[in-house]
Order: sequence, then structure tokens, then C-alpha cells
Amino acid sequence: MVCHVIKVLFSMPTKPLILKRRQLAKTRLFQIEEQDLQFANGARRVYERLLRFGEGAVLIVPMLDDETVLLVREYGAGIGDYQIALPKGAIDPGEDALQAANRELMEEVGYGARELQLIKSLTLSPAYMEHDILVVLAEGLYESRLPGDEPETIEVIPWKLDDLAALVSRDDFTEGRSIAALFLVRDLLNNRAAIKL
Repeated sequence: MVCHVIKVLFSMPTKPLILKRRQLAKTRLFQIEEQDLQFANGARRVYERLLRFGEGAVLIVPMLDDETVLLVREYGAGIGDYQIALPKGAIDPGEDALQAANRELMEEVGYGARELQLIKSLTLSPAYMEHDILVVLAEGLYESRLPGDEPETIEVIPWKLDDLAALVSRDDFTEGRSIAALFLVRDLLNNRAAIKL
């Protein structure tokens, strides 16, 4: 009986059939698509979704040492205020995710990384956005700055990983992707340290 329940929980549903797609709007950064879908049970719905542009994006967790992550404070036009978050950026044509992460790290934080590791792909509002971002752990940091495209100098904020509760409680640290990435990396580093013991 238990095996049957587990099998049911992990079986994949049949994806809906896409009957029609139509572009509703397109800007320099965004494209909105309408999809007419028919589900396996016969139900039909029309959904709108925000499509991804370009090669994708990376979110970097730069570890200055085993205990200290480097965060950035920059203006977020979407909410009209300054926010603390992890550095992030687009993957340029011809780059892979790790190359993009190292470049963005040099542009936004002023450090390069000797060791880069893909951790996980995170989505943002998958009900209506195609966007995902690759979380990259950056270690073995060394000072190296590249010019970026930011309109002003980005403030870099060192933060101890063992004080994530205080960081998450701040009103200027609300980005869900940064919160998730920090907890993923904290657990990964804690597990790595436990294995060394």
C-alpha cells in the first residue's frame, strides 16, 4: 500500500496541449505571449506568460571566506527602492553560466572567483513567467574589477552566513531568489564542513 501511494505522488501528469500561441506585446526586455491550452481532462484555458529573453541569467553567491557572503545594495525599479540582494545578471551570447557569473561578479562586486559551482536553477512565478535563474557558488575570491553597465556604484555588504535570520528580517532584503540561494548555499557549506570533520 505504501509503495502505491509513493508511486502516485511522483507520477508526472500529462502536459496540456498548446492549441494556439499569440504574441501580445514586446519591449526591449519583455515579451508577453497568450496560450490557448487544453488539459488532459478536456478543460480549456487561455493563459498569458512573460517569455524569457536572451541566454538566461545567473545569481551569484560570492563567499569571501567560509563564513562571509558578499551582498550588493542597488536600486530596484520594479519596487522603486534600494534593496540588498545577491549579485546577478544576464548570460551574454557566447558565455556559459560560469563565465557569466565570474564576469558579473567582477562588474558588480569587484572580485573574481577561482572556483565556481552551479547549485540549482530557480524559477520566479512559474505560473506566468518563463524566467529562471542559475544559482552559482563563487569561492576563492580575488580582487578584480570590470566596468559594468550600472548607473551608479553598487555598495558591497559583507554578511555572516550564520546570521541569515537577521538578514531575512530586514525590510530592504526581500528578494525571494536571494533568500533561497543563501539557505541552499549555507546548508551545502555546513554539510561540506561536517564531512571534513
